[in-house]
Amino acid sequence: MSKDYLNLSWAQDLKNPKEKILYRFFEILPGFLSWGTLGSAFILSWLAPVVVAIFIIAFDLYWLLRISYLSFHQLASYKQMKKNLKIDWLKKLKELKRWPEIYHLIILPMYKEGIDIVKPTLQALENSNYPQDKMIVVLATEERAGEAAQKLAKKVETEFGKKFFRFLITTHPQNITGEVSGKGSNQAWAAKIAKEKIIDPLKIPYQNIIVSGFDIDTRVYPQYFACLTWHYLTAKSPLRSSYQPIPVYNNNIWQAPAFSRVISTSGTFWQMMQQQRPEQLVTYSAHSMPFKIFEEVGYPTNLISVNDDSHIFWKSYLYYNGDYRVIPLYYPVSMDAVMAKSWLRTAFNQYKQQRRWAWGCTEVPYIFYGFLKNKKIPLREKFRHCLNLLDGFWSWATCALLIFFLGWLPLMLGGEGFNISLLSYNLPRLTGQIMSVAMIGMVIAATISMLLLPPRPVGYSRWKNLSMIFQWLLLPLTLIGFGTFPALDAQTRLILGKPLGFWVTEKIKK
Repeated sequence: MSKDYLNLSWAQDLKNPKEKILYRFFEILPGFLSWGTLGSAFILSWLAPVVVAIFIIAFDLYWLLRISYLSFHQLASYKQMKKNLKIDWLKKLKELKRWPEIYHLIILPMYKEGIDIVKPTLQALENSNYPQDKMIVVLATEERAGEAAQKLAKKVETEFGKKFFRFLITTHPQNITGEVSGKGSNQAWAAKIAKEKIIDPLKIPYQNIIVSGFDIDTRVYPQYFACLTWHYLTAKSPLRSSYQPIPVYNNNIWQAPAFSRVISTSGTFWQMMQQQRPEQLVTYSAHSMPFKIFEEVGYPTNLISVNDDSHIFWKSYLYYNGDYRVIPLYYPVSMDAVMAKSWLRTAFNQYKQQRRWAWGCTEVPYIFYGFLKNKKIPLREKFRHCLNLLDGFWSWATCALLIFFLGWLPLMLGGEGFNISLLSYNLPRLTGQIMSVAMIGMVIAATISMLLLPPRPVGYSRWKNLSMIFQWLLLPLTLIGFGTFPALDAQTRLILGKPLGFWVTEKIKK
């Protein structure tokens, strides 16, 4: 069966008018559900306030159960991560016969980041306890970044070029037909050049290479590659799996504004929860996969980053007819929280980053259409993935508003008849009590966030620790301003058929 649908990006890529309409329907679906929910909440609060009041109570109870369920997974994941950090993975690895055969192709896409961002990433690789003579490091630059980026890359090569098995600088050309400028296309180009210049000439078997695509600010912990290699060599189906660490935004956590810390740490917690639910785990940001899959499936070059990170999983899942999964490593890598030169610019960048991540709603039409085309994936698996996808993007765009505002809508719009009822009197009290109990989730989040903190830098008082606790009071605002709004923005763009333009998150050091 032809698998041309694996390279689809938009409805207009299809030639058949009926299939184009079907794909367009799937593009509209996420935004339709989100806007339909919010619109119905307003209209029904006016026309049927009793129905909405009962729905609010049921929804709050559901949210309490969901928070409890996710908090349990968060605690279990944290416990496993701390355990994995104490394991001597290199010692365990040396018990396996094949481990000396494994090479790591590490691709570091960079744009206009400064030496203070790039150098610590290379230093972390150098400090890794995995043999450096098994590391192929590719510093993947962009032609459109200009001469300054090339000079910086050469400077880095001078310091680190001889410390690994191979060190390669690639320059991704601009304006390649059919590509979208971004991390994905840069990584695909870097892997292509590494294959031509290093892998094929040295005749390294593809199944003996693990490729890791890291943001340029990603710093690995010393045992990361040993942990990754061990999981690769002991996996049930190593050539049908990707490998996912936990991103921890600790590089600049003490310097970043409070709202940026809350958003970044919330992202860490979500990934921790997902590691406990591997049936729902999808590749995200820093991740690794066999080079053999990278070559067979083809890394996406026509998508907005970060979308390519999840897209390579779904493309592989469809390519191998559902015989593909993500293996959780329960091991962290450290990255940067969003931070710019001013508070306002940081907020602006944070919003744009969240909107770019929310642009992952483009996976809904891609996967739904792919499931219709692929007859070999079991129907129950298709249904489970479809439900999880829709629930994820719907929750992202609606739940914060439903939780913090829906409880007041019937009182505001329900009219005098509803406002004098017993249900009207008890509604805010009952929902308030349920949400108070649900605050246990925030308490757990605040506690784990303090346990994850790196040592306080010199020059910061102990009062800064208190701000790290009280920052979680900003959670309702961040969930709406940097969760709901960018998600609705992305889904609305998809409804209107307006692609999200390329944008690189600004990275600075203070």
